[in-house]
Amino acid sequence: MKAGEPMKVTMAPLQESKRIVSIDALRGLAILGIFLVNMPSFHSPLLYIDGAERWSGGWDRVLFRVSDVVAQASFYPLFAFLFGFGAIILAVRSEEKGISFPLLFTKRLSFLLVLGCIHAFFIWHGDILINYAIFGFAFLLFYKMKGRNLILLGSFCYVLPFAILGSLFLIMGIFDSDGVAITTDSKMMKQSLEIYQSGTFTEIMNQRAIDWYMVNNPFNGIILFLSIFPFFLIGAGVAKQGFLQNPNQYKSQMKAIMIVSLLFGLSFKILPYVTVYHFGTIFVQDYFGGPLLTMFYITAITLLTEKTGALRLFQPLSCIGRMSMSNYLFQSIICTSIFYSYGLGLYGSVSYTSGFVFLIALFCLQILLSLLWMGLFKYGPVEYIWRLVTYGKKPDMRR
Repeated sequence: MKAGEPMKVTMAPLQESKRIVSIDALRGLAILGIFLVNMPSFHSPLLYIDGAERWSGGWDRVLFRVSDVVAQASFYPLFAFLFGFGAIILAVRSEEKGISFPLLFTKRLSFLLVLGCIHAFFIWHGDILINYAIFGFAFLLFYKMKGRNLILLGSFCYVLPFAILGSLFLIMGIFDSDGVAITTDSKMMKQSLEIYQSGTFTEIMNQRAIDWYMVNNPFNGIILFLSIFPFFLIGAGVAKQGFLQNPNQYKSQMKAIMIVSLLFGLSFKILPYVTVYHFGTIFVQDYFGGPLLTMFYITAITLLTEKTGALRLFQPLSCIGRMSMSNYLFQSIICTSIFYSYGLGLYGSVSYTSGFVFLIALFCLQILLSLLWMGLFKYGPVEYIWRLVTYGKKPDMRR
């Protein structure tokens, strides 16, 4: 850190009693939220269709809209925020132990990049780990900044480009609604259905690569960077300022943020359903409503975990969060094994409601397995390997 800059977080061995419970609970909530967003893509060609049109009746319609409002575009920012937050905690602890944070962080990112490539091209195309790893290297240029400046820079880098783009898309929608209409790519939809339903593993690997590039091509890569990296900075700034470490000190401010972000977040999130449903309103819904609800989730859970009764309720989420990487990959492995041709081949034949019910059942199983695992071990299996690669020595695994 810069000489003379006061750090508001303290470095200490990560003992059970020293963990920030709200952070573990938020990671667990992020795993649930990302699962809600990912599930339709596990069993349907969502990349090439309009979900609102496909699931437009009955419980499918209700559950799709609920998930769209409460989860879509809110949990990737939360994961990014927690990524930046955790990076600063690691930086402070590294500094106090006399370890080079850039070297340590580079090892972590390299492992994350390799794991992301395995996930994206051998398990499921909707990987987020590759993006986080690559963008994380850019974070090394900024982590020494003061906390307030990190928050301001991150907010500016996010709001300015998306305010401009959102305004343009809304104006286009007013004058040319056909220009921002949601379209279906019938050819790619059929190809995706055919290969994931009955293709060979090699054909599925090729389709994964096509689908991954569909999301991560150079143009989309810029949008992804602008929508993820600013939250690295904001999370890092919040860690340096000590807001989540000392929530009682900032209780009134956090309550105000919680209320305002909920009201404005929900207003933006329901925009396509109460006005005109086209790309412009969906863009505003996702890129402004999503992060506002992220702020609500952060402040609400941080304040709730300060209450003893609520703290017990968040224990299952905390266990999920403490092995978040393992649980994230577990979801992909189980779902693709069920829906793809090398499993039960149910791709394209599952309703939104059936997928939702399966999601709840699988997440409950994850809670049970996480509680049992964390009762015996200190780290999840993937987290154990991550620490081994980062520090170059075996962590003490068993309790």
